[in-house]
Amino acid sequence: MANHDPISDMLTRIRNASEKRHETTKIPASRMTRSIAKVLRQEGFISEISEQGEGVRTELVLSLKYSGKHRLPTIRSMQRVSKPGLRIYKNTRGLPKVLGGLGVAIISTSKGVMSDRDARREGVGGEVLCYVY
Repeated sequence: MANHDPISDMLTRIRNASEKRHETTKIPASRMTRSIAKVLRQEGFISEISEQGEGVRTELVLSLKYSGKHRLPTIRSMQRVSKPGLRIYKNTRGLPKVLGGLGVAIISTSKGVMSDRDARREGVGGEVLCYVY
């Protein structure tokens, strides 16, 4: 079956795995999912990214992070903002601050996929893909 929104699929797989306290989760690999996973690792939401398989069947294996004695997930919420039916674009001044700066907005810019902080630093806007906190 064809997946028409791979970003939403990725966010749902991560959300479900962290809710069930899984150590890892597998996601179909693409250029976009790789770059989103790199941003999540840079921001400290996941601990490790590896790949398995080859060719079309390549999958990303993401190691999820938990904190405390009760293993609370580091990722509390992931929300898709720009959808295939309604794209949301923001300029540099219009980039959102998620939870007053505690969360991260992942932005697809002309300089690549980056967090909202990096996009402000670079002075670029773009498509707001998702909020993570």
